[in-house]
Amino acid sequence: MRSSTSPETGVFLDRDDTLIRDKGYLNDPEQVEILPGAADAVRALNQAGIPVIIITNQSGIARGLLDEDTLKAIHARLLADLSAQAARIDAIYYCPHHPEGTWEEYRVSCSCRKPEPGLLLMAADTFGLDLRRCYMVGDKSIDIETIHRVGGKGILLGRGKKITMDDSPDHIAEGLLDAVHWILGDLKR
Repeated sequence: MRSSTSPETGVFLDRDDTLIRDKGYLNDPEQVEILPGAADAVRALNQAGIPVIIITNQSGIARGLLDEDTLKAIHARLLADLSAQAARIDAIYYCPHHPEGTWEEYRVSCSCRKPEPGLLLMAADTFGLDLRRCYMVGDKSIDIETIHRVGGKGILLGRGKKITMDDSPDHIAEGLLDAVHWILGDLKR
């Protein structure tokens, strides 16, 4: 299905305040709210043949605020809502851990919690990606740090917030659609 790009290129998306509205520790599939322009952005990547992969920390599981079955239902709703708009996510990788979690089985320091690159490494293995040719779009500096740890490019969603030098994004975008337009242009350079 990849057309205009090499199979080694992929785009990783943070979930909350990148693809869907952040509702705190979302624990109800009915509260999934796709951000304006997000489905258009995902569809543009789909049409370019670029894998679109969600990478998300979900410490609410470790904190006992939701369980993995609820998270799966939330993600199923997200995928269905995007599909209804002809947009497709190729995979979702999440970290349920937090070193200060209330559930012992999830109370760990791990290699999959952003900014650690464990989830990116798993996705790269599954999809045959060269992480140096990949992008990550997110609303926090942790998203930029995660992709920079593996040599890729990070796009920070600014949405009017103050950007610091610590963020060090490769690009600052107003929203996901703006970020995707920049990525597609960058791939042609």
